[in-house]
Amino acid sequence: MSNIKVLEQDEFLKKMSSQQPEEESTKVEYWDIVWAQFKKNKLAMFGLYSIMTIILIAIYAPFISLNKPIYVVSNGSWEFPLFYSLFDQNFFQNGVDLFFNLQIFLMPIFLIVIAVKVYILKEAFFKFFPRFISFYFALSIIGFLFVYHQDIRHPYKDWPQEIQTKRINGQIVDVMMPFNEYSYRQPNVNPGMNPAPPNKKQILGTDTEGRDVFARMIYGTRISLTIGLIAVSMYITIGIILGALAGFFGGVTDTIISRLIEIMLCFPTFFLILTLLAMVNTRSIFYVMIIIGFTRWPEVARLVRAEFFKLKNMDYVQAAIALGFTKTRIIFGHVLPNALGPVIVTAVFGVASSILIESSLSFLGLGDASAPSWGEILSQGRSQFKLWLILAPGIAIFFMVSIFNLVGEGLQDAMDPKQRR
Repeated sequence: MSNIKVLEQDEFLKKMSSQQPEEESTKVEYWDIVWAQFKKNKLAMFGLYSIMTIILIAIYAPFISLNKPIYVVSNGSWEFPLFYSLFDQNFFQNGVDLFFNLQIFLMPIFLIVIAVKVYILKEAFFKFFPRFISFYFALSIIGFLFVYHQDIRHPYKDWPQEIQTKRINGQIVDVMMPFNEYSYRQPNVNPGMNPAPPNKKQILGTDTEGRDVFARMIYGTRISLTIGLIAVSMYITIGIILGALAGFFGGVTDTIISRLIEIMLCFPTFFLILTLLAMVNTRSIFYVMIIIGFTRWPEVARLVRAEFFKLKNMDYVQAAIALGFTKTRIIFGHVLPNALGPVIVTAVFGVASSILIESSLSFLGLGDASAPSWGEILSQGRSQFKLWLILAPGIAIFFMVSIFNLVGEGLQDAMDPKQRR
């Protein structure tokens, strides 16, 4: 009988050991469930793929449209004018361009690391991605500050004219130009014919100053994405901090922050932004981002406050308080991660709204004059009654806002347990 019991125990242990890995392998994280639900929404996936494509277009814009060759071979001598100009502040005056040009070198490393972690090391994507993306952005900012303070400046050289001169002089020239051979800052493409309608050389024509519209549309994606991401990051951060403090501590803290939220909500946001921009003498894309960031936080703060009121009485929060954890650790380590779901959805919708606000400001002439904004092109089209200057930026703004809204709606449905199927 004892032998039979031993055999039964051995069989039981074998079954448990064989079932345990299966249970571990079938363990699913919350964001894995959300991603599985999100993938079922075809429109949301279309929006996500579109955003990824636009980001790549914005990063590699110099290879799509620029008046500098990728390489030039003349009598056995190689030159790479495009790469030399990427951090040239005589050519790319705007800090946004320098930041995106830096991503030309960092983005391949970013994608390779993700591919290695997911497909080779078999790590769960949503476990390492938040920390990895934070590290990546920190590295990008450090690299940008280093490049910006180097103040690299080279004498301007008209490369199309240079190549033509070499060919006239009988030199053997092998050259590779970007798809579109114009810069968004290059004026007077067609002297005396501005604005020029679309033609074989300029597929979207030129604006009132003779600048190529296709080039300005391509580089305009950088401005739209920067405004959307930076401005939203600013007001999401402010809203999370104030909303968390109000919801967790309550009492006098909640009263003060709630009154501040109500005061801010009394002012129409867009007119408040117009008022603040009118007080700034210098037209800069960074002022636009800062003003949008500091005027749109009340909506996020009110949302986070409500989530904290709901979550702070949960058992795990009370257990953390009983164990003597610090308030900072409880707020940002225990409560906030469980309150971020609605905030992420709000942030995605906020990107679309910020892009629309920036385009509206540029349309009214309050944007950065040195930046190739879609709103500024649209304003020229309205003043000149030129259809190509209206349709190109109008369709681009509509498409950009729509795809972010599609992703936001898809994410909202994926995070709603009632919508899961």
